[in-house]
Amino acid sequence: MEFVLGFTIFMVLFMVGLGIYQIKKGLSGKNAKKILGINVVAVFGLLLFTTILIYSGYMPVFAEGTETASIQSVNGLGLIAAALSTGLAAIGAGIAVAVSSSAALGAISEDSSLLGKTLIFVGLSEGIAIYGLIVSILILGRL
Repeated sequence: MEFVLGFTIFMVLFMVGLGIYQIKKGLSGKNAKKILGINVVAVFGLLLFTTILIYSGYMPVFAEGTETASIQSVNGLGLIAAALSTGLAAIGAGIAVAVSSSAALGAISEDSSLLGKTLIFVGLSEGIAIYGLIVSILILGRL
């Protein structure tokens, strides 16, 4: 726990220092985008790594009011898998609905007899989110 906390503090201070250095140097263009990309990848990677460690049960979590560490008895990776299946399916369904709906509107504006066919495609793309929800329910049922 102390290692992860120390590493997190080091990374935050490093990124803040790097940002201040870049502001004082007046860097712009491709190099600024590269530094921003490194910053975003480092912060979100560290967040993901810490979340997986905490919820998988490998890292002790301190309960409120106690001074001893208690390992979580819940299978944390199953919870992360359920959350990812629902979240990524919802994102995929949103992208699919956006693409198919705009194409359906264009097709309907040219030929109104295509309304039934286009509704089927939009409905199929909405089903992606339901599949992700079903998978997460199945995962949670096995925990």
